[in-house]
Amino acid sequence: MADQKSIFITGGASGIGRAVAIHFARKGWFVGLADINDSGTAETAAMLPAGQSATYHLDVRDADQWAAALTEFWKAAGERLDVLFNNAGLGKGGPFADVAPVDHDLMLDVNLKGVIRGAEAAFPYLSKTPGSCLLNTCSAAGIYGSGGLAVYAATKFGVRGLTEALDIEWAPHGVKVRSLMPSFIDTPILDGISSGSNRSSRETLKEAGFEISPVEMVAEAAWAAIEGKKVHTLVGKTAGQLAFLARFVPGMIRKRAKRLQDARV
Repeated sequence: MADQKSIFITGGASGIGRAVAIHFARKGWFVGLADINDSGTAETAAMLPAGQSATYHLDVRDADQWAAALTEFWKAAGERLDVLFNNAGLGKGGPFADVAPVDHDLMLDVNLKGVIRGAEAAFPYLSKTPGSCLLNTCSAAGIYGSGGLAVYAATKFGVRGLTEALDIEWAPHGVKVRSLMPSFIDTPILDGISSGSNRSSRETLKEAGFEISPVEMVAEAAWAAIEGKKVHTLVGKTAGQLAFLARFVPGMIRKRAKRLQDARV
């Protein structure tokens, strides 16, 4: 066990977290699956080789739960934490004034504060594991703000900034810090109904002509991110286009964002 690398994944019950768990398990890694959805983590664990995973109930907003989960995982993984994948997150779309303050608070607490809590809890273990990495799920929404996703985008800009800062701070400790910046990924979150509309996010995106990438693409990008030198790894054609436009022709990215906004109305 001591020579087997390990990854601890939040949001491991479904979507990106599940896909990354499967990908890393196939590479022979020991996988920690954490989520508030216990039945979902059990389903993910059943997809992995026997004896190659452990599950944890974890609300990423709770520092005590973080401490307990990582203490247990450290022992189960043979006292090593090669990667902490800060992946848990949620989104609530719609015009800013129409989204309830409680939903704004929830996105801030899970998407940003939850990532900070994870970094705080994981650093002592990452710093003891040579070649370790903190991997954060950011988003293409962290490249340029989009109408209808104001607070969600704000949380992802925060994750982007945190990633860049910690990569500088933690380098002397031998810890890399990386982010994934996927665009629209084919996960169940797209089947939710958009605020102010009777259409799902999936339907809205397709009507607006946006690409929806397979979740396996993110899993492959996660592997590349921890092995590579780029702080941010873009995932999907849309993310690449947004990054290019934001850097070189910001006026065009505003038009693209408006097209998505009009599709939601």
